[in-house]
Amino acid sequence: MDASAPPIALVISDVDGTLVTSDKRLTPATRAAVRRLGLAGIGFTVASSRPPMGLGSLVAALDLRLPLGAFNGSTLVAPDLAVLSETLIPAAVAREAVDRLARDGLDIWVFAHGAWNLRDPRAPYTDLERRTLGAEPNVVADLDPLLDHAAKIVGVGADAKHLAACETALAAALGEGADVHRSQAYYLDVTPAGAGKGGFVDALSRRLGIDRSRIATLGDAGNDVPMFARSGLSIAMGNAGPDVKAAAGAVTADNDSEGFSRAIEEFVLHRPSA
Repeated sequence: MDASAPPIALVISDVDGTLVTSDKRLTPATRAAVRRLGLAGIGFTVASSRPPMGLGSLVAALDLRLPLGAFNGSTLVAPDLAVLSETLIPAAVAREAVDRLARDGLDIWVFAHGAWNLRDPRAPYTDLERRTLGAEPNVVADLDPLLDHAAKIVGVGADAKHLAACETALAAALGEGADVHRSQAYYLDVTPAGAGKGGFVDALSRRLGIDRSRIATLGDAGNDVPMFARSGLSIAMGNAGPDVKAAAGAVTADNDSEGFSRAIEEFVLHRPSA
């Protein structure tokens, strides 16, 4: 790493695929790395595709004290999960997205009014999302009334290649109306345009008075690349795809091999990894 670079004052991490393991655990090494950041006077927070309700367990486990970014950073919440600022998807864009996702044969989730809303509670990945969020979905007969207040829409499918093709087509169709990224191989997220993780880096920089050159970011997916571009130090996980790794300034081990804690030690605290 560049020895002349300014010291890091804030670390912002993605959650799924980065901070937690594939089975959604915070390892002892990850918890210890976050504590070491605090002892070094370096702030720590997260930017995640999760809704606010899915961040509460992290706040408690890691003693988080700074604003957090939910819905890929488009909703800013305090550590008590009170909403500090929120950007919604324009209703017309939300309806077009849902129409196209339905035509592509994907299950659809709509996050609105602080709830996870869906039509089929037994569809694929609902059990995984229950465990991830620690919450039950709100089952509705019709998603349309929620689309005036949608913070995030998710197309869900088990066929990763099909979902990748849907991502390309939907991003082209919606254009500048929304951001479209896969947050997992099986989740295609639609979030407010220009209000993603890159915007979250900018928001924290302003709120905390920390220059972006002194912010480090960690992630594993395409929705993390915008925050890589806005931070002084960017670190891709070993489980990230080639394009994500190419967009980062450094690469660490995967999320099941203590990649987060190794990155903190080597690239942020500049201690040799074991």
